[in-house]
Amino acid sequence: MIQEDVEHKSAVLIIKAGKITGKLLAKAVLAALHQMRKERKSPGKMRYKQLSKGGPLQNIEIMDDNIKAFDPIAREFDVKYALKKDVSTDPPRWLVFFRAKDTDALTAAFRKFTAITLEQKAEKPSVRETMAKFREFIKNAVIDRTKHKHREGPER
Repeated sequence: MIQEDVEHKSAVLIIKAGKITGKLLAKAVLAALHQMRKERKSPGKMRYKQLSKGGPLQNIEIMDDNIKAFDPIAREFDVKYALKKDVSTDPPRWLVFFRAKDTDALTAAFRKFTAITLEQKAEKPSVRETMAKFREFIKNAVIDRTKHKHREGPER
């Protein structure tokens, strides 16, 4: 029993250095603690099984494959979510699962995400569309292919 408690509360820290000083050891331990805190409290994308342990879940259906752009916004609003791909439909759809207590944060995050994506689409025209316009312009352009020989001597 005691051995199990020690195993669960221990951590391994490996430092590769020529000479270990007190400052180097303190810096390494602080970095390890920071990383452990970050992993423990990190919001954002999780596995479905991890998310379902916390309580009842709700889901939202998303058709867009650009869910990677949503991740930084979800971290900003401390939303933990899990993704599942439903391949039974064509095209496949994505289900975003989240805890029931995160609904307010999730709606705020989705509001910001949609505002950002709409702003990006409105500001930047598609490169393909711009190239297609230029192709049409070039096809319809009339090119004057007459040769003019105007050779004049130096002006005096």
